[in-house]
Amino acid sequence: MSELEHKPSREEDDWFAREDIEKKRALAFKQQKTTAVQEREALQKLHHMKCPNCGMDLHTVQNGKVAMETCFHCKGIFLKAGALAELADEEKHSAGTAMKSILNLFKRELGP
Repeated sequence: MSELEHKPSREEDDWFAREDIEKKRALAFKQQKTTAVQEREALQKLHHMKCPNCGMDLHTVQNGKVAMETCFHCKGIFLKAGALAELADEEKHSAGTAMKSILNLFKRELGP
């Protein structure tokens, strides 16, 4: 029997099977990630700047350094991540004027 007619051992078969599984797993994860990104982009296009409470358009209102998304229909006010911390910092440095501004916003929103 020549060396070219050598049959792979059980260990070699197992190694190739594991390699094949890993390649298929990597491909599946890549497809999952691509699909997730595409779905996320589609949802963002559909829901961007829409109120999560009532579905109406959100409008950006600037309050100092902080931008707030406001719904004039249901009077909801939404902050991006970190905006509340910025408001707290502004509150410390400006002797409460930031919080007064926010409270005034609520008063205007809830008023007649």
